[in-house]
Amino acid sequence: MAAPAAPPPIAELDAEAGEELLALWADLETGLSTVLASPMGVVGFPDKIVQYRRWLHALLLQDMDLSLYLLMQLATTSRTGYSASHALVCAALCHIVSEALDVPAEERDTLGHAALTMNLAMTAVQDRLAQQSSPPTVEQRDVIDRHADQGAALLEQLGVRDTVWCDIVRHHHIPATRKTTLLAMPVAMRLAHVLRTVDRYAAMVSPRVSRPGRSVLESVRTILGGQRYQDEVGFALVRSVGLCPPGNFVELDNGEIAVVVRRSATPNKPVVAVLRQADGTLPRQLRLHRLEDGSPQVRQALSRNQVTVPINQRSLLLVALEAGRRLAAERAAP
Repeated sequence: MAAPAAPPPIAELDAEAGEELLALWADLETGLSTVLASPMGVVGFPDKIVQYRRWLHALLLQDMDLSLYLLMQLATTSRTGYSASHALVCAALCHIVSEALDVPAEERDTLGHAALTMNLAMTAVQDRLAQQSSPPTVEQRDVIDRHADQGAALLEQLGVRDTVWCDIVRHHHIPATRKTTLLAMPVAMRLAHVLRTVDRYAAMVSPRVSRPGRSVLESVRTILGGQRYQDEVGFALVRSVGLCPPGNFVELDNGEIAVVVRRSATPNKPVVAVLRQADGTLPRQLRLHRLEDGSPQVRQALSRNQVTVPINQRSLLLVALEAGRRLAAERAAP
């Protein structure tokens, strides 16, 4: 499947183009899901993954915040084809975080390829586990335990000649064993550390039948608090996507329930769309709060299962587009 033409920049997006962007992300997920499910049947598998990584980056470049919104909503609501949606979320976050860490472009691309294929040897099991209410069976646990090594071997069998790509997949569950800077690590281990951090974060916020997803703040605290030393990747993740990235739900300190639609320069003060008013009623029209402007502020992040408000994705998409237009106009103003 060839990557379609990229949509216009955010300032030019209208409702139709916004829905086109949503459709392009859905097409990307569908295509990737097919490739990951049957890799041995894909002619030119490495080139296909490179194509999908370029497609993902092109969509991110059009509107990073709207893409994050769509991807995080996908991560917190999608249970069908979990492996593909999780891979897309991780690849997108790896791209954003590695840019914040000044990772060279070639390494950043390789990291994206690894993120899309890190669970290649357990795609079917991962999809099944997302729907499964019971703990992994002995057989499933064996697949989980061996999937990193087997995934790297499968990539080599499929014609991947990039040893760094294969090594990232092979090591993406091995924690860093000593206090060191990213630059002091060998390249594959450095990139594997980025992927491992992003993988854990994305898995925590994604629900399964057996457990609800955590709120994004819980996930960030777990990742940052679980390190024996100050981790550059975890802090870069917070700086680059915010404490509450687009697509996540929050409760404000005035009692309103909202969804984040845009980041801001301040990690804990995004732009939000109110879904439920303080008195429990639904607003007649979705309205925006720019938390950088003052009250109200975020009281807590909410996991998807804590939000009982009906979600109209088309209306939210329009609100996110409007917020993007306002911010673009402000930036363009003299």
